[in-house]
Amino acid sequence: MGSAAELAAAVLMLLGFPCLMLAALVPSVPAFAAAAAVTYLADHYLHRRGSYLVNRLSKVRAGLSIRFLIRQLLLILLLARLSLADNLIYYGAIACFIAFYGLQAPHGALTTLIRNRRRMPVATRNVDLASRIRIPDAPPRVLTHRAAEKMLHLDLVAVGGILLAAALDSPLVGFAGIGVTVLLGTAYVLALVPYVRGRRIPPKADQVLEAVDDWLREYRPETVLYFSGSRDSAYQVNMWLETMEQLDTRPLVILRERVILANLAPTTVPVVCVPGGVHLMNLDLSTVRVALYAANVGKNIHLLRVPTMKHVFIGHGDSDKLASVNPFSKVYDEVWTAGRAGRDRYAIADVGVRDDDIVEVGRPQLAPIEPRRAADAAEGHRPTVLYAPTWEGWDDNPGNTSLLLAGENIVKRLIAADPPVRVLYKPHPFTGTRSAQAKAAHQRITELIEQAAAERAADPRFTADTTARDRARAELARVEARLAELAGGGDRGDEAEASRDGVIDVARYEETARLRDAWNTAYWNSFPDWEHRVITGAQPRLYDCFNVSDAMVSDISSVVSDFIASGKPYAVTDSAGLGAEEFKRQNTAVRAAVILSNDAAALTELLDAVRDPQADPLAGERDELKRYLLGPDEPTSLEQFNAAVAQLARKAETRNLGQESRTVVGGPDVEPADALPPQAASVTGETDGTAAN
Repeated sequence: MGSAAELAAAVLMLLGFPCLMLAALVPSVPAFAAAAAVTYLADHYLHRRGSYLVNRLSKVRAGLSIRFLIRQLLLILLLARLSLADNLIYYGAIACFIAFYGLQAPHGALTTLIRNRRRMPVATRNVDLASRIRIPDAPPRVLTHRAAEKMLHLDLVAVGGILLAAALDSPLVGFAGIGVTVLLGTAYVLALVPYVRGRRIPPKADQVLEAVDDWLREYRPETVLYFSGSRDSAYQVNMWLETMEQLDTRPLVILRERVILANLAPTTVPVVCVPGGVHLMNLDLSTVRVALYAANVGKNIHLLRVPTMKHVFIGHGDSDKLASVNPFSKVYDEVWTAGRAGRDRYAIADVGVRDDDIVEVGRPQLAPIEPRRAADAAEGHRPTVLYAPTWEGWDDNPGNTSLLLAGENIVKRLIAADPPVRVLYKPHPFTGTRSAQAKAAHQRITELIEQAAAERAADPRFTADTTARDRARAELARVEARLAELAGGGDRGDEAEASRDGVIDVARYEETARLRDAWNTAYWNSFPDWEHRVITGAQPRLYDCFNVSDAMVSDISSVVSDFIASGKPYAVTDSAGLGAEEFKRQNTAVRAAVILSNDAAALTELLDAVRDPQADPLAGERDELKRYLLGPDEPTSLEQFNAAVAQLARKAETRNLGQESRTVVGGPDVEPADALPPQAASVTGETDGTAAN
């Protein structure tokens, strides 16, 4: 249900309809009115919350329209049981509901037609369509948002009027309600009519596609980030947007699902969402030389078929998971990994990816992670330890998360550490969504940290500069207000209007980025550096927590691989009890970690390394592991990435020039593959792949 309130509303709605029938049979106008009010309110609440229950009811023929119809039929039954079957209000009610449902058909047809006509074959962001085609404004949101629900709720006036007429024995008030309902329904239908005719109709699909092609010919994109996936996978493309913005070549993002576009993070890179495979294959991408793929999905084939560009799998993270060595990866021209570890994974997996096709480019996304500073080990510095466990996963494997068996032990030992340390607790956002035990453990840990924070605040040994904190809090409030102001007014209407007006304001975008940095600084300054903290929201971000921490405790996840970029000490919990050697053998990222058992006794080793970096026994291993997993620090990962793009673009251009020369030699009527003998293809170092077909 999503919440206790939703569960209560669902129960009330389901019980409300039997109560309506009982009230109609008794008969009792007050009881019927009360039960009707409950069903109206509960139904409306559940729809507003997008409850799972109301979405499922339509699958069992108990959808929104049926529920309204049942309520109206029970009202007719009530009138009959009140001996009003010969009264004009009885016939008026029947005529009203017939007319009302007669209006549903044109209303549904109009809203569907408007929605379909305004659905673009290609939706865009940061693409200048406004100067190429005329896209009219969307209808007012009040007319199209939740249109069916709004239309059906117009019967409320008639239902209320009829009930009053029955209670007061006064048909006039009933006919007044009937008239208002029919008039409002008619007005709603008429208000939609202008949006399916004349200049309020968006251009046809071929005009939109021609405009997009015209923009592509002008912009001449060179490097494409291609992505297809579900709503939950939007983070996989979002993590690459900043890298795309910093490319030396002209970037373009191609998406295949509208839901991904709706969940795309703000970016200055042009974005084209092409749901149709035929439309994608007909786009003019002749200037693109490198295509980057963040996920292995079936729709990749629609771009992989283009031979004029080179195709690269870049993935969406670095880990030892099987997905990191998917056999599908051999369809790409190259596979780019962060460091040597990725190359070795493919060699060990032996899934057909050649070592010559693997390029190590680092991980540009990790640039915001700051390395350990000498000042962090200065005398008087109070260390901060981040506890960032992953979630419980979809099964009950004890190795998924440390929360269940080790979480409380970890937090208790950190809180009791002497000399004292500060504890930051940032659990995975999905924690407790599947397992009640994990949710309970999370709540207990939260209570432990909040209680320890309160005790520390009352301890005279811990003091704070209240003036500085007040200034930081005032700055935090100011920044948040400005961020809310910048985020406001971002509703760009429907898909067509969003594509027309979706060119990002660069100055606004840059100001937002600066303000987010300012927010982060103000946030950490708004409370003393000794205060324990539970961080469960999206802000501050995980990498910001890395930067204020001196060490981390976590589980097997990409969080560990990312934290390694900082070079700081870290510990990983062997909750499954594999043993340190086997644990390290199975998981590359823990080879330089302090391995914790579920009693967390080895935390003293981590804290010793934090307090005295000179005596840190794993410092050298961490540096070596960092290079192995993520590549060298110099040149920077972004420089490596740009160099790899440039080199592959040259290969694509060489291949294309070779194809052109073979076409010229063979003559205009000869296919390129037949223009020269097969052995001549080795001149460019590339083959055209016809033999594989």
